[in-house]
Amino acid sequence: MTTNAATAGTPMVSMRGVDKHFGALHVLRSIDLDVAAGEVVVVIGPSGSGKSTLCRTINRLEPIDGGEVRVDGRLLPVEGPELARLRADVGMVFQSFNLFGHLSVLDNVMLAPLKVRRLAKAAARDEAMALLERVGIADKADRVPAQLSGGQQQRAAIARSLAMQPKLMLFDEPTSALDPEMVNEVLEVMTSLAADGMTMVVVTHEMGFARRAADRVVFMDAGSIVEDAPPAQFFDAPRSERARSFLATVLAH
Repeated sequence: MTTNAATAGTPMVSMRGVDKHFGALHVLRSIDLDVAAGEVVVVIGPSGSGKSTLCRTINRLEPIDGGEVRVDGRLLPVEGPELARLRADVGMVFQSFNLFGHLSVLDNVMLAPLKVRRLAKAAARDEAMALLERVGIADKADRVPAQLSGGQQQRAAIARSLAMQPKLMLFDEPTSALDPEMVNEVLEVMTSLAADGMTMVVVTHEMGFARRAADRVVFMDAGSIVEDAPPAQFFDAPRSERARSFLATVLAH
């Protein structure tokens, strides 16, 4: 993992002056953010602060009203085949697992490599099984999603995203729909990805994961980035009163 944001070279993610409105609601306010290759940035903040919207603008699941977003130095296109190619480099894991219910876990993971990367079926199968092994559910390869626990489904969703060999992984509240005992099994997979050097932007309420796995913690409130600091600095000595009151609330539970 990188240890500071000023890593040499082009940032994997660069956001400059990004604005986003939902009607009259100004949900992102002039966001400037860089994420270096290999860096893990965890985005936290109260509900409605703009965290998930920020995450979803990085691959234009949410269009922006102003500013620019670059991924690996390339300006994010508005639409068309160039946007599809760029999205193929960006894996995304959501709160809901979004697996195809009629396909086995193995077929879910193989689908995009077969259709998008045009991989041969045997190679796609080998890669998919290796990924399912990595996330700890190789023994569930032939099951359909409904036969898996929530934690297992989310690990399958992570494997499916990794099957595209992304340069960057976006996680939008990946554990918030899970029962408490299933949260750790997903966080362990994410922690191992971080340790392996995967570039990650993670929106989460899991403060332990932020402290343990992040290179930087970005704290948002009311559509703005209020603080951006290494985890030890943020958790032990937050600079803003807003961050101090947020941490006092969430760490008390």
